[in-house]
Amino acid sequence: MYERIRNLREDKDLTQTQIAAHLNCSQRIYSNYERGDVDIPTTILIKLADFHNTSTDYLLNRTNVKKPYPSD
Repeated sequence: MYERIRNLREDKDLTQTQIAAHLNCSQRIYSNYERGDVDIPTTILIKLADFHNTSTDYLLNRTNVKKPYPSD
């Protein structure tokens, strides 16, 4: 999961600081998420999926389909 989060960030040429600002957390905390040093809270995981326009299942390696699920 952590590699996917890092790859999505790098694909957009964003820094950890930029993503952290979007998530309202520090760069250090975001770095811990990306390295897998701490578990990512569900609310942060949802924000990451929305930001990267993908599903939480993709971030969690439960699917290889990047497209988000359709809204109801």
